[in-house]
Amino acid sequence: MKAAWTVLKKELLDLFRDRRTVMISLLMGPLFGPALMVGLITLIASKEMDRAEKPLKLPVIGAEHAPNLVDWLSTMNVEIEPAPADPDAAIRNQDEDVILRIPAEYAEEWRKSRPAPIEILYDSTRQDTRTPLRRVEGLLEIYDRQMGALRLVARGINPAVGTPVLVQHRDLSTPESRAGMLLAFLPYILILSGFLGGAQLAMDATAGERERQSLEPLLATPSARGAIMSGKLGAAAAFALLTALLTLLSFKAFFSFIPASMLGFKIDISWLAIGKLFLLIMPIAVFGSCLVTLLAATTKSMKEAQSYMALLMLLPMLPTLVLMVSPVKNQLWMSAVPLLAQNQLILKVVRGEVVSGAEWAIALGAGLLLAGVVWLIAAKLYHREQLAISA
Repeated sequence: MKAAWTVLKKELLDLFRDRRTVMISLLMGPLFGPALMVGLITLIASKEMDRAEKPLKLPVIGAEHAPNLVDWLSTMNVEIEPAPADPDAAIRNQDEDVILRIPAEYAEEWRKSRPAPIEILYDSTRQDTRTPLRRVEGLLEIYDRQMGALRLVARGINPAVGTPVLVQHRDLSTPESRAGMLLAFLPYILILSGFLGGAQLAMDATAGERERQSLEPLLATPSARGAIMSGKLGAAAAFALLTALLTLLSFKAFFSFIPASMLGFKIDISWLAIGKLFLLIMPIAVFGSCLVTLLAATTKSMKEAQSYMALLMLLPMLPTLVLMVSPVKNQLWMSAVPLLAQNQLILKVVRGEVVSGAEWAIALGAGLLLAGVVWLIAAKLYHREQLAISA
């Protein structure tokens, strides 16, 4: 135990001597990720709010065929504009978001009390089209209901007769749960900060020292190799947890300065929530440090060890991508799957939902158990004589 503690202090001391690496690891990473995510969310929320509130500019083809409809739209915060010469090209070139086309037969069908055709031109692949499209569709539905009711009244029929079923919506979602929809990548950023926060140190402590031929004298000491590896691994895990903590504090700071009214939702960034998130990341930090140490023990150089970084960065992203493509209901067995458990529970914490004791116990236990298995494999590799031989 004393040997492991000595090696841990030695590795951390060596790391903090390299001030540039420490500054990049502890400032750039924990600050850039949260700043980028919060900035994007704020930009999207501000843009959507502006699109939803400002007058909607709507080019109309064939406005003369439905003057009453055009006049009604003008009273609903819609600015009617002349139609472009080539409507299809205007949509494809992103000159217009939505164009309304009223065919010549609209007036005749209207007079005969038959459904009058209207066509909405838009590009479904464009993100900017969704808000104006929803506004146009919503307004046309309102106009449709109003005119249908007037037709029934003119014929002496109660408009309610045409509505045999009245569908009412009751949204039981909370502002916190709606926040989770927009914060889908939050678990990935937090998990990645803990999973790979100590990767550079873990690689340098094994593959780097092996390449510099400083690992062989250390392994030649009377200290057990398992204790030496545990010290190196502990230093990497400690640095990973420090990176994760700074990332969490950055998120709390950034979200504290943004009013909930601008974002349209509120997330739980209390100190209790920050503590819960840090607790969830702890086993992932240990597991990530063990895995990187294991990979570093199988490589012959620092360059070869760094080649695994792309794969390691993808690993925490897999649960996020799978859940975005195919959302599933939270079940207790998910808590036993490391990375997936953290992904689900992080969202529950920021939504302000209750995490049961069983979920906590299974998630933390499974993560530490997996880390222990990887630690045993890495310790076995540390006992190989080939590890002390430089490339």
